[in-house]
Amino acid sequence: MSSRRTFLHHLGLGLSLPTLAGFSFAKENRNPFPTGPVQDEAYWKAIRGQFPLTADRIYLNNGTFGPAPFSVLDALEKSNRDINTSGEYGNSDQERIQLTQFFGIKPTELSITHNTTEGINILAWGIPLQPGDEVILTTHEHVGNAVPWLNRAKYDGIVLRTLEPKATQEENLTEVQKLINSKTKVIALPHVTCTTGLVFPIQEICSLAKSRGILTAIDGAHGAGTFDLNLHALGCDFYAGCFHKWMLGPSGTAFLYLREESLEKLRPLMIGGHSDTGWNMNVNPPTLAGYVPSARRFDYGTQSKSLAVGMVAAAEFHDKIGKTNIETRLKTLNQYLFEGLSEMNSKLDILTPEEKESRISLISFRPKNTSYQACGNALGKAGFRIRQVPEGGVNAIRVSTHVYNTQEELDAFLVALKQILT
Repeated sequence: MSSRRTFLHHLGLGLSLPTLAGFSFAKENRNPFPTGPVQDEAYWKAIRGQFPLTADRIYLNNGTFGPAPFSVLDALEKSNRDINTSGEYGNSDQERIQLTQFFGIKPTELSITHNTTEGINILAWGIPLQPGDEVILTTHEHVGNAVPWLNRAKYDGIVLRTLEPKATQEENLTEVQKLINSKTKVIALPHVTCTTGLVFPIQEICSLAKSRGILTAIDGAHGAGTFDLNLHALGCDFYAGCFHKWMLGPSGTAFLYLREESLEKLRPLMIGGHSDTGWNMNVNPPTLAGYVPSARRFDYGTQSKSLAVGMVAAAEFHDKIGKTNIETRLKTLNQYLFEGLSEMNSKLDILTPEEKESRISLISFRPKNTSYQACGNALGKAGFRIRQVPEGGVNAIRVSTHVYNTQEELDAFLVALKQILT
């Protein structure tokens, strides 16, 4: 991998990073959307020009926040200006249809939420459970999936059972099987763990759960925008995802998928406008006729039309590149980084599985001879935005890459890391 020496002359802890000369935030000077072969690295360097990301550091933390491209920012600005010019707020019915087409589901199966955690709370409190009923999670949960279920357990006496993620798809399916018993009511795993980027065999787990009459409530924070995701084909009952990470959409935008036949298995504990089929406060006692026969019953109250427009713009950006092309690119970058880190196996331990099917867009590693905090802080000073991972006692450095990243950036990262660990 001699190409990684390309940026040696940039290194030192006063790192001068490779710049993206000629990029301008002005619309008239923006680079056109690339039309070349997606197999060429030049195509992805041109994709980088679709983002207003600063050129004075290398951003490797899409797993926390995915910067939006110009097309999303423009759509947000235009919608917001149009609404505030005309005073016509409207609704997001058309955007809902476009979003469901992106995910391969029906408009009646999508609730528009504000973040993955909101969707998971809807699930954790909405699924009817009795004291002693069991829910399967992992020891590597993000706070957004752990705390809602812990809170339900605190108040209602449900039992949470956890599995320690293993290195292969087969092993993880077996671990789930081991935990299932007559009391198991829900499997609430992440599609991709936030800690090491491990990909669970969700389709196989959902098939297993369905055969046992168990509901599946998937934390999809790292699933939408990485995989060429078809939620019907995935087979889950419920899937909570967001747009501010891998979908590269606006902050405060997310979705909750509810499979049509599972809709009535979820209690709507928080409702509002458009959730009901009628209500009357002028009779005694006041009445609520019922709930709308769709997932819209769960996205109660006023929603931002502009944010919905931004979500659609993000989906259109993915479609313009091609969802399959994006998935392939993420796997290519992931493999490139994995191989580069493997060359430093005397200095670090890679925590992300080697099995290709068990990873897609995140890699975590732990330095052997220094703390992960010291390593992470040094990388930050050298101009790299990464994430330190204390969750689950992982105590590691996490690197996450998306379509705006290049192999050259990973080369620079690997050279800097090697110097820091020396």
